[in-house]
Amino acid sequence: MNLLTSFDELLNLIPQRPPFVLVDKLVEHSDKAVTSGFSIPADHVLTDAAGYLSEAGIIENFAQTIALYQGYDYFLRGLPSPVGYIGSIKNVEILACPRTGQELRTTVHILQEMMGVTMVKGEVKVADLVIARGEMRTVIVDEFGK
Repeated sequence: MNLLTSFDELLNLIPQRPPFVLVDKLVEHSDKAVTSGFSIPADHVLTDAAGYLSEAGIIENFAQTIALYQGYDYFLRGLPSPVGYIGSIKNVEILACPRTGQELRTTVHILQEMMGVTMVKGEVKVADLVIARGEMRTVIVDEFGK
């Protein structure tokens, strides 16, 4: 079951816009974790001619999963969705690139949140196969003023 009923609702929670959206489902959300889904379309800008999503696309899916976590958290508190950016990427392993038509399930575990900085550890799967894992730090711009 998805926590959102439409793609438009999801777009209200993240700053990215088509054609650079790499999440299309909010599958689970708690105060310490989030799981997103993304069905890779054949015409996505980050797929190659052979139909594989690029490594950059996998990393962006990971980052957008964090943005979805934050956006949904703000939504639950009645606040507008925040804008942020990737602060750092650490220990990332890309084990395989998925093909168009496959669905990514990305689960991120929140390690720490403080002053607009969120540190996470997570993995990206296709079915039961882990295709990527790593750590990321994001920074919310709104916490520090615009």
